[in-house]
Amino acid sequence: MTLRNSIRETDLYAPLRDYLTAQGYTVRAEVKGCDVTATKGDALIVVELKRNMTLTLLAQAALRQRVADSVYVAVPRPSGGAAGRAWKGIRHLLRRLELGLILVSLGSKAPRVEIVFHPGPFARRKQKNVRRALLEEMAGRSGDFNEGGSTRRKLVTAYRESAIQIACCLDALGPTSPRDLRARGCCEKTASILYDNVYGWFERQGRGIYGLSTKGRKELKSYPELVRAYRLKESGPSG
Repeated sequence: MTLRNSIRETDLYAPLRDYLTAQGYTVRAEVKGCDVTATKGDALIVVELKRNMTLTLLAQAALRQRVADSVYVAVPRPSGGAAGRAWKGIRHLLRRLELGLILVSLGSKAPRVEIVFHPGPFARRKQKNVRRALLEEMAGRSGDFNEGGSTRRKLVTAYRESAIQIACCLDALGPTSPRDLRARGCCEKTASILYDNVYGWFERQGRGIYGLSTKGRKELKSYPELVRAYRLKESGPSG
């Protein structure tokens, strides 16, 4: 099979030309800077070819929309298919830009051209549930404790922040009930956070009583800024 890193843009042309010709189009390459142009009747389509999906490819395709009725981008079919998380985002972006997507399979067998989707108007609908969840998550955080662009590190979510506050109270007070913790400012979901014990920070010490585990006490050290803020809040203003 042809290796992706050895594929040239020109390798995509012949299969695409043959496909379009079979659909009744007249096809020409490299016309006025366009990789592939095809006409049928009054319809003019342009296809931009690239080895990989890049910003340059999207910019070129967007420019072609000024002159063509339909614009497609064509790339080699990814080895893992076009159903992964990254490709889901790419397909959404292409649809939002009102571009079509063509995948070309190159291998030992005859090349195959797949029209994943045609260009078409994009309905810009907001996802109300996702929007609501995003706003609730922001409101649930007391400050900005993460660094934008972070990967492979634990993020301080609203849920984790609530767990940290509960852990700080338990560290200061010892075994306590969810009711008493809520009275000291912990969130309404304190009981479920203690019961679910997602992070392994808590230990049930009796009926309706929870304490801080060894793991919880150790991991509090990973959040010094939040721990300091909650301990100051717990101690109250100095007299």
